Amino acid sequence: MTSAQTDARELLRGLTGGSAAGEWSAPGRVNLIGEHTDYNDGFVLPFAIDHRTHVALGIRGDAVIRVASTFAADAVEVRVADLPTLFPSKGRVPEWAAYPLGVAWALAATPGASIAELSGVDIAIASDVPIGAGLSSSAAIESATATALNDVWQLGLDRVALARIGRTAENEAVGAPTGIMDQMASMLGRQDAAIFLDCRSLDASVIELGFDAAGLEVLVIDTKVAHSHATGGYRERRASCELGAQIMGVPALRDLTVDDLPRAAELMDDVTFRRVRHVVTENQRVLDTVRTLRTDGAGAIGELLLASHASMRDDFEISVPELDTAVEAAMSAGAVGARMTGGGFGGAAIALVARERIDTTKDAVAAAFAASGFTAPTMFTVTPSEGARREA
Repeated sequence: MTSAQTDARELLRGLTGGSAAGEWSAPGRVNLIGEHTDYNDGFVLPFAIDHRTHVALGIRGDAVIRVASTFAADAVEVRVADLPTLFPSKGRVPEWAAYPLGVAWALAATPGASIAELSGVDIAIASDVPIGAGLSSSAAIESATATALNDVWQLGLDRVALARIGRTAENEAVGAPTGIMDQMASMLGRQDAAIFLDCRSLDASVIELGFDAAGLEVLVIDTKVAHSHATGGYRERRASCELGAQIMGVPALRDLTVDDLPRAAELMDDVTFRRVRHVVTENQRVLDTVRTLRTDGAGAIGELLLASHASMRDDFEISVPELDTAVEAAMSAGAVGARMTGGGFGGAAIALVARERIDTTKDAVAAAFAASGFTAPTMFTVTPSEGARREA
C-alpha cells in the first residue's frame, strides 16, 4: 500500500470515525509528445505514470457530499440537491474542491443520474502526483473521483465517458480551458505503453513503448516553477489557435497539414502563424513518433522529442529558462531525447535516458541549475502504468 493510499484512508477515518466503503485511484500522466494539440482536435501520445491520487469514500446517511484533502485544512460540504446550481459559478467552493465537486456536478447531470437517488458521500483525497509539475495532478483527482462515484452511484459509465466528465469539471467548474488528453491518459493507461489518442474522435490505441526492454527510463525534471492552466497564457494560446483555424477556414487546426503552412504565413500575423505552425508540426511529430516506435523502437525517437521542445520554445513560447536548461543539460549528459511536457510556463521536462546514465544525467541537470542560480529541481523516474482502478 502506498503512503497516499494510507493517507486517504486515515483522512477518511478522521473525518467520519469509520472505515471506507471503497478505495479508488487514478494516475497522473506524462505526455511523451503532442503538446497543445488536444484542444485543436489533434493527436497526442501520453502515458499514465506510477504516481497516483487515491480516494477513500464513505457512504453517508444524508444527501450531503463532503470532500476533504490532505493538501487543504478544511473539508467542504454541499447538499446533493444543490449540485446542479454549484457551477459554473465562481467562488462557491475553494478551488481545490472544484475538482472533485465539479466531477460530482457533471456526473449528476448525466442522463442516467437522478439527483433524488444519489447517496451522500464523504470523499477523502490524498496524492503523490506532484502538483504544478505538468504531470496532471488535476486529472488524477478528477479520474479517481469519477471512477469512485460512478461505482457508488451505479451510473454505468465507461472510461471514455468518465474522461469526458473530468474534462467538463476542469473546463466548466474549475475554469481551465484544457483538452481531454489528461483525463483519457489517466483513465486508459497501460503498463509500458502509451495511449495514441485522436482528440476529435476519441479513438484510442495502445502503443507499446518498449522502454524496459530497451533499457530506457523516463526522467522527470520538475523545475519547481509553478504554473496554472486557469491563467492567461494558456487562454491566449488557445485563442490564437482558434483565430488561426478561422483565418484558414477550417473547423480546427487538426484539419491543416504542413503543406498548408506557406499559405498560413501569408494570411496571418507573425505570432498567430507561429502558434499555428507549432500545432500543425506537433501533430505530424506525434504521427511520426508512433510510426517510429512501431518500426525502429524507443531509442529512435530522440530527435522528435527535441524538435517538439524547440517548437514549444520558439513558436508557441511556453517554455521558461529552467525548462530549456533541463533539456540542454540532459542532452549534454547523453540522453536519447528530452522536452518540456505539459501546458508550459513552468512545470517539468522529461528526458529519455539509458538506465545506467540516470545518475549522471541527474548530476548534470543539478549542476546546470546551480550554475544558473535556479532553484534546485526535483528529479525522479516514472514508469508507464495502469489507469484508474478500484483498489479496495
